[in-house]
Amino acid sequence: MNSRKPLIGACMAALSLGFVQKSEPALKDAFKGDFYVGAALNNAQISGRDPQAADLIKKQFNTISPENLLKWEAVHPGPTTYNFKPADDYVAFGQQNKMFIVGHTLMWHQQTPKWVFEDETGKPASREVLLKRLEEHINTVVGRYKGKINGWDVVNEAIDDQQGGLRKTKWLEILGEDFAAKAFEFAHKADPKAELYYNDYSLYRPEKREGVIKLVKSLQAKGVKVTAIGMQGHYGLTRPTIEQVEASIVAFAKLGVHVNFTELDIDVLPNPSKRQGADIADTFAADEKYNVYTTGLPDSVQQKLTQRYADLFALFHKHRDVIDRITLWGVTDANSWLNDWPIKGRTSYPLLFDRSYQPKPAFEAVIRAAKKDKI
Repeated sequence: MNSRKPLIGACMAALSLGFVQKSEPALKDAFKGDFYVGAALNNAQISGRDPQAADLIKKQFNTISPENLLKWEAVHPGPTTYNFKPADDYVAFGQQNKMFIVGHTLMWHQQTPKWVFEDETGKPASREVLLKRLEEHINTVVGRYKGKINGWDVVNEAIDDQQGGLRKTKWLEILGEDFAAKAFEFAHKADPKAELYYNDYSLYRPEKREGVIKLVKSLQAKGVKVTAIGMQGHYGLTRPTIEQVEASIVAFAKLGVHVNFTELDIDVLPNPSKRQGADIADTFAADEKYNVYTTGLPDSVQQKLTQRYADLFALFHKHRDVIDRITLWGVTDANSWLNDWPIKGRTSYPLLFDRSYQPKPAFEAVIRAAKKDKI
């Protein structure tokens, strides 16, 4: 009996140090052979200022996206100024951990500096000037990470919310309807082997779905290759329905492209915009009735969140033949953008890990969804 005491003591010490976590399942392993599972990272996580999150990312995910650090205003704030340090750290983190690395995003109407669209007098730039700036930006950014970043969100949110036509942006206004084709052409030239994506929100809505189908068909007709359509999964507890999401997966697959779920999170809080979307321009004043779980999530709501994630990942698993990647938009509830959108200062609970870096019941439900066909 006495000879076993050192072994028992060692086991207890290991448990107290948290080594027990090594026996927990990992999302990347649960869906191995189905699709990548990843998260959007912020600067603190890839710079070493949030080591707990970094450890969680390494354990759970095999693909990463940059939440903000590769958007135009972050990486190219001035005409001759580039800020590559955060992006370099991000890419290095992915390479060191053998992850599928995504770049986000090359063309977007938001978070692009005003100077991009203006001449030296502040008037709208000409088509020639804007095209030159776009090509130079893409050549420089994509070229820097050629062979390192595996896929790019080339064009982001170019379809109008209401009618499904092209969104009225400076890109469309100055360049004309071939703005998306030009962005894809420049990206392909800068890195011929990189996967190239179109990315947008609310693509479960028929009008937006049809708008994207029309856009992708027009690109394909020009000989422009679109690897996949990114469906931003900024969803609520009940909307959209699983049937609505599935209809778009099927419709996009018929184009001969794959599907990525690029920005997945579930907003459990009341939404003043009265719709499921992700237009960052839609913001509202603080109101307590839209921030109702400041001291914790009630168990009844936790159960609904768990079931919602279970249903969504069952759908993803069903269509794993055309789905390449599922990316959660954040790592833990603490760093979700939904704490500040559409109202700043909310206490939000949209992800699989809580503010203490611990897996929520929804995490276990997602793992079970992966096992259903593997028993």
